[in-house]
Amino acid sequence: MQKTHLAVTALRILLAMAFALLAVFQTLSFPGQFAHMAEEAPELAYLRWPLTALAVLELVCVQVVIVSTWKLLTMVKRDRIFSKAALAWVDAIVWAILVAWVLLLGLFLYLAINSGDPGLPLLLLMMLVGGAVLGLLMLVMRALLLQATGLRTDMEAVI
Repeated sequence: MQKTHLAVTALRILLAMAFALLAVFQTLSFPGQFAHMAEEAPELAYLRWPLTALAVLELVCVQVVIVSTWKLLTMVKRDRIFSKAALAWVDAIVWAILVAWVLLLGLFLYLAINSGDPGLPLLLLMMLVGGAVLGLLMLVMRALLLQATGLRTDMEAVI
């Protein structure tokens, strides 16, 4: 139990740092980067706001995963992870991954059609495959959580 407590604490520290870093990217880094891009390449200035919005929405999806993971960690710490309430947080993670994946798919399709260089579309394709794997893995983990919750409920009924 002590190792679990230490792991949960360490993970929470890293999640808080990641959340704060993502907030900096959302408010300063990406908007500034795309504004600079519009100044340096006026022919691409029309992409400034769509790319800013896309980047912010993608990072919001990651932040939803972080908050949901934090809530699940709280349930682990209190030994309440095998409950129906945990499924809502896992569902939030699955939906956030799905939304992020669909947004990335849109960007991939746009660049696949309009880009002369295959490098960025191939990178996005690799990210799409990784996102699909992550999303499907979360669906499997959700099914396992649902099964374990049912088993725990049955065990409590027997005891």
